[in-house]
Amino acid sequence: MFGRLGPVELILILCIALVIFGPSKLPQIGRSLGQAITEFKKGTSEAKKELNTMMDETDPTKTSTASKSESENTNKNS
Repeated sequence: MFGRLGPVELILILCIALVIFGPSKLPQIGRSLGQAITEFKKGTSEAKKELNTMMDETDPTKTSTASKSESENTNKNS
């Protein structure tokens, strides 16, 4: 029922926005909305990268696996 907007709903929303804001303000509002979405996406991707980095640093299975691999390589070379 709710969730996805079809083409008819989008046209209706754009017509209402045109009546409320007028034709001169719509490009400015669209540009501002686009910039806001871009900044939001940048912020979320940076937060994801930082969280992944923090999780990799604190993950004991990855550090112990790396240590085991290094010790195995040392034993093979000896």
